Amino acid sequence: MYSLKINFEQKGLETVTLENVAPDQSLLEVLLDAGIELHHNCGAVCACSTCHLYVKQGMEHLAELSDREEDFIDRALIPRIESRLGCQCELKAGTGVIEVTLPDQTQFLGE
Repeated sequence: MYSLKINFEQKGLETVTLENVAPDQSLLEVLLDAGIELHHNCGAVCACSTCHLYVKQGMEHLAELSDREEDFIDRALIPRIESRLGCQCELKAGTGVIEVTLPDQTQFLGE
């Protein structure tokens, strides 16, 4: 089981920590199940970059970055070395702490 700390770049949102997060699901699934909105325009099939996030800690607990994911990260707004797509960050079996930062979701059209 994992502890997941979620920081937000969007003003007015406080850090959230989720405890006892089970493996074998993506960070996108975990966030949506917790009621935390992270855009996912392609339906979580690695065909866009709207579920882009920053992994600050615990990258070793996530599935490796694929070439396809890397191509879409290059199209994300403000990509960084710790950028990942939430739909592709499958939690491996194990335990630990993961910390992520969600970009400001109001930057997308329709917000």
